Amino acid sequence: MGGFNNSFLVTMESPKSPKRVSNIVINLPDSYFYVKTKKDTLITEYTIDKNNCSITINGNKNPSEALLKADRLSCKSANLYKNYYTYLYGLPMKLKNEGTIIDDNVERKTFKGKDYLVLKITYDETVGKDVWFFYFDPQTHAMEIYQFYKTNKKGAIKPDSGEYILLSETELIQGIKIPKNRAWYYNKNDDYLGTDSLN
Repeated sequence: MGGFNNSFLVTMESPKSPKRVSNIVINLPDSYFYVKTKKDTLITEYTIDKNNCSITINGNKNPSEALLKADRLSCKSANLYKNYYTYLYGLPMKLKNEGTIIDDNVERKTFKGKDYLVLKITYDETVGKDVWFFYFDPQTHAMEIYQFYKTNKKGAIKPDSGEYILLSETELIQGIKIPKNRAWYYNKNDDYLGTDSLN
């Protein structure tokens, strides 16, 4: 993933929100990230070029602070999007990142009636506090599910927190197999949140 330089289109559909279509460009060698998102009549663009951040709203390249605040747009949000897309679409390769702690024990678990090999992942406290589990098919070793939980002040998992994501189908982008569909659910009650799909 370190040499990744490509673009893709992602559509997020959720029962409680209008469809969101995002055009994403990730150029890791040049430290460049861009996402253009259309939701209803609002079109936003975030660009991070090395350490420089810019925001465009409906074609306005110099939106006022009031407009940015009204639409809850910021460079902090831009970096969150960058981290979100490069992490999730870089899995499982991103598990090699510094600060990632992979548990030595590979567990066997059954999830939704299917057996999996499961890796538990925690992070150095400078990276993050969530605990992640990655589910791999025992025969093909394809990653089919990932799941995360929040932790309390003592570092213990909060069982009613977090989400799980079911992966289906694959797309080949720059020689990398990437899950085409990601369906998101709450851990606590299996409530469906939405699906993002590569187009």
